[in-house]
Amino acid sequence: MQVMKWSVIALAVAAGTTQMAFASSQSESKGLIEDSSLSVLNKNYYFNRDFRNNTGGQSYREEWAHGILANYASGYTQGVVGFGVDAHAALGLKLDSGNGTNPTGLLPVGSDGRSQDDYSYAGGAVKARISNTELKYGDLIPTAPVFATGTARLFPGSATGFQLLSSDIENLSIDAGHFTAIRDGSRSTNSDGEITLTYGGNVDAASVDYAGGTYSFTDNFSATVFGAKLEDIWNQYYANLNYTIPLAENQALNFDFNIYDTSETGDELAGKIDNTTWSAAAAYSLGAHKFTLAHQQVDGDEPMDYIGMDGFNSGDSIWLNNSVQYSDFNGPNEKSWQVRYDLNMAEYGVPGLSFMVRYLTGEDIDGSKYDGGPNGVYGYFGEDGEEWERNIEAKYVVQEGPAKDLSVRLRHATWRANSVANAALGDDIDEFRIITEYPLDIL
Repeated sequence: MQVMKWSVIALAVAAGTTQMAFASSQSESKGLIEDSSLSVLNKNYYFNRDFRNNTGGQSYREEWAHGILANYASGYTQGVVGFGVDAHAALGLKLDSGNGTNPTGLLPVGSDGRSQDDYSYAGGAVKARISNTELKYGDLIPTAPVFATGTARLFPGSATGFQLLSSDIENLSIDAGHFTAIRDGSRSTNSDGEITLTYGGNVDAASVDYAGGTYSFTDNFSATVFGAKLEDIWNQYYANLNYTIPLAENQALNFDFNIYDTSETGDELAGKIDNTTWSAAAAYSLGAHKFTLAHQQVDGDEPMDYIGMDGFNSGDSIWLNNSVQYSDFNGPNEKSWQVRYDLNMAEYGVPGLSFMVRYLTGEDIDGSKYDGGPNGVYGYFGEDGEEWERNIEAKYVVQEGPAKDLSVRLRHATWRANSVANAALGDDIDEFRIITEYPLDIL
């Protein structure tokens, strides 16, 4: 923990003492009210999941909900140090649900086992800025590769703590934080929720600290490095390299490499952990078309775990190429491949319309040698597990007129596994989602 605290301090000092290479956001501040913004997002979400081999258990989940999320961000007071506030408020409404078809993660579930008819919550943060460096405290939405709240349901999750963001060093963006609680934005109004693991469950970590950043060497080449400490559970490190090679006016190659290294620390609340997981993708863009091939590999007798939300896999603290709509393809010792095709219909006279299809297959899942000690939480993976997933997606965004920026997104997933992977990861599923979003800028 002390190492991470010193890392945060060192990054803050470096950002504050480096000679400015470009304009300071704080020096250009127009004031607390003058630079403020207010937006409202209407989000309509239909979720349908069909379990294909769940004998004796729930075979079907279906819910429909509507959410209204208002976000206010003040400007900063003028001067060397500026101060401001951020606030948000959310209202979720049940449109359709049944006692036998919930939960889907869209709505909170009451003590009677039924999804609530409606729910609401609000949160906020105070902030200060020097030059291009911001320090915030309160109910925040971190997006770091080692700690990010979920965005896969009705509302984004949030976390309580401190966050430092800086772009004072030219071409370098810095992100550091200390957080003590998580709120699952679509299923809870409680801002003091436990920091949980997606696969390890509720291990009740007291806090998470992280620091890192992204440096752009050129417009086409960037590197990202982060480190995190989940108190008494793990130390986790992440790195990314992203490189684009323009080939012609409408052609390009992109290479993307990600790696995580995770090991236990402190009281080892999740048990022994020794896991290195990496993924690499190559994408070729040709006009409206994009073709992607990706490979991912897990080296460890436990899954590559990450901070999540109560088992619904709605945390976003995993930046791997083969982490997709349903599965993360991150079982113990798993090797997986992905082929993907994207089509942008703007090239054919329909701007705003796009399609995507991908297929992934994973094999060699083997957790039979797992020995996590007395606190081990990952001992449910067997040997010779296999899985595959197919995703099909269509999205349209209105380009102009009164409904400008209104989007409709259709997502379909099919996931299948053999009996070994089913026992560890769940039943085979067919899944369909319809997500409509309408953002409005009030200020």
